[in-house]
Amino acid sequence: MSMIRRFTQLDVFTATPLLGNPLAVVHDADGLSDAEMAAFARWTNLSETTFLLNPTDSGADYQVRIFTPQRELPFAGHPTLGSCRAWLAAGGLAKKPGVVVQQCAAGLIRVRQSGQRLAFAAPPCTRTGPLEPAVIAQICRALHITPEAIQTHQWVDNGPGWCAIRLASAEAVLALQPDYTTLKGLKLGVVGAHAAGYEAQFEVRALIGEGFGYEDPVTGSLNASLAQWLIASGQSADHYVASQGAALRRYGRVHVEREDDTIWIGGDVAACVSGTVTL
Repeated sequence: MSMIRRFTQLDVFTATPLLGNPLAVVHDADGLSDAEMAAFARWTNLSETTFLLNPTDSGADYQVRIFTPQRELPFAGHPTLGSCRAWLAAGGLAKKPGVVVQQCAAGLIRVRQSGQRLAFAAPPCTRTGPLEPAVIAQICRALHITPEAIQTHQWVDNGPGWCAIRLASAEAVLALQPDYTTLKGLKLGVVGAHAAGYEAQFEVRALIGEGFGYEDPVTGSLNASLAQWLIASGQSADHYVASQGAALRRYGRVHVEREDDTIWIGGDVAACVSGTVTL
């Protein structure tokens, strides 16, 4: 039987609506079947749609399920921050002050609040190590670059399947014109450093070889695993800001901060749409 449920749409990794990465959130989603969730995610046609449920783990404040139009994800970054903001705005109260614990298929994810900005603790990567020669060759064909243009590379998979390369500069990253047909089967993060004095230290692009292929505007999971790689390998400082979305006329900002053994991935969240949905 259909029920009316609260619905929120937010813009993540921006303080200004329409310049970040949109997320649809269905509240009180207990009772919806997997098929119904998947169908609604296909209908919204956003990169991700999330569903808030009561937690089944006693250590969690809420549970979230994350769907793309194609499949369910165990974890994703901008849906984590957006879902947490939607849950808090709907009256959610964390068991422990200052830190919200989200349950998802990847486990328990801590989200902390500093003023209006939220940040999640980067989950561990499930796959690391250098990219195989065949993968590098595929990437070079898809991006129309030579292998020599790739300064460093790494598997940085924390659930969605990310691999990553670093180019010589932010300008080189922004100049890419990817061939998504050739990129098929890969989820690629590309990073390059900005010149000293710019407000962000790195430019990031997320290029997805799924379906017809697309570029994700601002990507929390990718930035989380990039941060682990860049910081651990000495390619970045413990604190930095990444810019993402410029190629799509967005203005995403991801705030990275390492504290002890935890890397926090932070960003602002702007509310855009609030209402109800019948499912």
